[in-house]
Amino acid sequence: MQKEYKTITEISGPLVFAEIDEPVGYDEIVEIETPNGDVRRGQVLETTSDYVAIQVFEGTSGIDRASSVRFLGETLQMPLTEELLGRVLSGSGEPIDGGPEIEPDEERPIVGAAINPTAREYPEEFIETGVAAIDGMNTLIRGQKLPIFSGSGLPHNDLALQIARQASVPEETEAEDDDEGSEFAVIFGAMGITAEEANEFLDDFERTGALERSVVFTNLADDPAVERTVTPRLALTTAEYLAFDKGYHVLVILTDMTNYCEALREIGAAREEVPGRRGYPGYMYTDLATLYERAGRIEGREGSVTQIPILTMPGDDDTHPIPDLTGYITEGQIYIDRDLNSQGIEPPVDVLPSLSRLMDDGIGEGYTREDHGDVSDQLYAAYAEGEDLRDLVNIVGREALSERDNKYLDFADAFEEEFVEQGYDTDRDVGETLDIGWTLLSELPREELNRIDEELIDEYYVDDEQVAEAAD
Repeated sequence: MQKEYKTITEISGPLVFAEIDEPVGYDEIVEIETPNGDVRRGQVLETTSDYVAIQVFEGTSGIDRASSVRFLGETLQMPLTEELLGRVLSGSGEPIDGGPEIEPDEERPIVGAAINPTAREYPEEFIETGVAAIDGMNTLIRGQKLPIFSGSGLPHNDLALQIARQASVPEETEAEDDDEGSEFAVIFGAMGITAEEANEFLDDFERTGALERSVVFTNLADDPAVERTVTPRLALTTAEYLAFDKGYHVLVILTDMTNYCEALREIGAAREEVPGRRGYPGYMYTDLATLYERAGRIEGREGSVTQIPILTMPGDDDTHPIPDLTGYITEGQIYIDRDLNSQGIEPPVDVLPSLSRLMDDGIGEGYTREDHGDVSDQLYAAYAEGEDLRDLVNIVGREALSERDNKYLDFADAFEEEFVEQGYDTDRDVGETLDIGWTLLSELPREELNRIDEELIDEYYVDDEQVAEAAD
């Protein structure tokens, strides 16, 4: 039964406060009708026996104390159907692509239900992104949450689009898991982006055909900030439906989580909450966990939900609360590096601070290739040594280094220019990535490959003659 009041007492930023005489449910949907007949939607953010705080999705402009408030007795629902694939929706879930209205098979609350830990299946299968720095060094696993840590002005959007275009489940892995195989889908949730960025995203999706297997949610910078708290939940509810009801392997890309957290801070300030670190709400860790922990696999279900949240670190500071808390919840991170970007490396992924904690469980024989783990470890060690020697060169000069040290310096340069650098339109399969890794490692003396099994060295190491032929 709907309850209606004309008891608005205060309007503060995106919030409306109203007096009530009956209990109202948390997260309940509200309609606010202004004196001129304009209807806005909102959601109960806080409720007591005497008053409620309502966050208004479309903004509070035009709402005054004469406006009426109707409580609908239900939470925000996402209309769900497989026909959502190929559609572009607003940040509040409304179609904005000129297509027909959504005719859902069912509707579900966007809050979702936490996956029971005892029902979780451990993530072990590989997702191929076509990006060598990720597939080769920080492999993405189905059911994992692996954020991208970037900074203002860096090309994280280009990398996000590249992953959205290229990501796939390798056929051999798919065949092992499912008799008929599972389809792959991408859910792309953009929060607080500019109209120019939104047009670039949509143009790229349409140009490459990636839109056919994708659902795009778009919240623009001039849309109400409170809508940003809804967008990722709509996206994840859609992902869970496709994954656990329809058997899809779903990759969810959320950008930019910094804009999402700024919306939380704005709402907290309007509620006059006691701020936590740097003015962000003290519950931000819990709030982010309710999003990130919706990734995973469920025993007995074919599909999976994998997340790549993207965030821009204010001031490139990874100790800032947003990347700091994200790092605690997720299973690793991919760093976008400003120095590599200035050198023209595309994508500018810095593999040294990057990490995929689940990588070892989803690579190797039966998943990618038997030499994957050893090659990754050796490339990492050699590149790290080359980076250390770059610092030493700045002090003593290159002439003071030994022949061995100079080989590692050359390796570091070649690693960035040939392995990490590939452009945003190049799709490398994991076999090609590992072959490039072996070509680079073969420029080091064989005795330096102390992290690789001897049998693998005998099989894959490229001697000087083979290196010369490859160069030609």
